[in-house]
Amino acid sequence: MNKRGNFGSTLGFILATSGAAIGLGNIQRFPYIVSEGGGAAFVFIYLCCVVLLGLPLILVEFSIGRHTQRNPVCAIDKLRPHSIYRGIGFLGICTAFFILTYGQAEHPNN
Repeated sequence: MNKRGNFGSTLGFILATSGAAIGLGNIQRFPYIVSEGGGAAFVFIYLCCVVLLGLPLILVEFSIGRHTQRNPVCAIDKLRPHSIYRGIGFLGICTAFFILTYGQAEHPNN
């Protein structure tokens, strides 16, 4: 039986998740985008989108992961066997891959 790895603390999990979601490119570019895009109005709309769209989606993703204890493709297959929605799980994996590689593609010398 394979033992699954766990985070040692909640803070470690939150920092790892935030680092993966935000990415170094966004942290470096954020002040420039705020100054060019309208300042506080941009930040307000951005935070509203994160809270209204991102928070519910991440809670659903965590819930499905805890319930099924599987990767995204197999989790959807467990919830809806032989469904066309397995592609959504694959899309989630591809999205995570492209988000995590975005910062390196922009800054290859780092």
